[in-house]
Amino acid sequence: MGAVDDTLLFDARARVLADLTARQQATPEAVSALEDAVSARKWWAEQWPEGAAYVAGLVAQDVQDALLERSGRWPICLSCPDAPQHALYIQPDLGGPDPVWVCEETGEPVAALGRLA
Repeated sequence: MGAVDDTLLFDARARVLADLTARQQATPEAVSALEDAVSARKWWAEQWPEGAAYVAGLVAQDVQDALLERSGRWPICLSCPDAPQHALYIQPDLGGPDPVWVCEETGEPVAALGRLA
């Protein structure tokens, strides 16, 4: 299997870190989960080079899953003040290409990955 373009992994890491930071969730625990996800997806992308377009969204999903187990849902939707607390999720399901955070309640796009406010 071929080597993965590290730029892809750096981009995925930067985008997820930006979203963690935007929501004040860039804790040591969250950053550790991010590093683990990037490492795991590097191996995954080496096995399936055609999957490069999906790496960023999959890293975001991996971090989301890890945080759910450790500290609760992330990121929380801030667009629906009247609804019970709910999360955003990455669309499309496979994580790409062009992953966006979508509201769990309305199904409406909230922000591109890396662009949460």
